[in-house]
Amino acid sequence: MSSLLPPFNLPTLMPQLRSSFMALLGQAEPTPQALDARTQIIRELMLRELGDYGERKFPSVTRRVRYAPDVQGLWYARSDVMAILANTYGEITAREKMASISALFVGLLPKSLTGKISSRQR
Repeated sequence: MSSLLPPFNLPTLMPQLRSSFMALLGQAEPTPQALDARTQIIRELMLRELGDYGERKFPSVTRRVRYAPDVQGLWYARSDVMAILANTYGEITAREKMASISALFVGLLPKSLTGKISSRQR
């Protein structure tokens, strides 16, 4: 008699169970695929906010965002992006735009980097 259940491999199932259990506790670490996907979303949002003007006037910052090797590289590029947005739209609008971008970093970086941002937004 054959089983209707798909075969499973316990060593590959254990990390998934651990991740699911930790998610239930609110302490889940993002999987590498989720981290890559969110990093790309953040990168695209930063580039979209810089727009054509930022690309023409500040190509080094645009390159820094486009080729940041990881989410931490994008985190540290925020100050340059903020300066360009403040110059382009004014500080209030720039802060609003950066607040939405910064919120996407929560859970991806050590709390020592995002602690102030996450506590301000609550």
